[in-house]
Amino acid sequence: MPHLGLVAVVVREYDEAIDFYTRALGFELREDTPRGDGSRWVVVAPRGAGETALLLARASGPAQADRIGDQTGGRVGLFLTTDDFDGDYKRMVAAGVVFEEEPRYEPYGAVVVFQDLYGNRWDLIEPNK
Repeated sequence: MPHLGLVAVVVREYDEAIDFYTRALGFELREDTPRGDGSRWVVVAPRGAGETALLLARASGPAQADRIGDQTGGRVGLFLTTDDFDGDYKRMVAAGVVFEEEPRYEPYGAVVVFQDLYGNRWDLIEPNK
């Protein structure tokens, strides 16, 4: 059965992106393999996540570099689902993650918008059970 395996996020540099996603967001580094052309195959994912992960792809050229931090035209484009909203929110605040608002409690669950290292907008969300 098909599944969504990787989502690419264009980054400025591999090591700074790995640091942010592993330290600030608590993801795990699943793969960091050098490629023959000087690039690397870098995969990170939330701890315990199943099949879907992020491919951290260093920009190659001006057109890609121009999209760093704005891959979705300013819209929230990535959604980090949790079953410990308050704990993850507090941990991320302590790690220096930039939040655009205070947490909201909507009919569908708890949610707050944050930015990754480059300004891409994410939702941290705990859906109602």
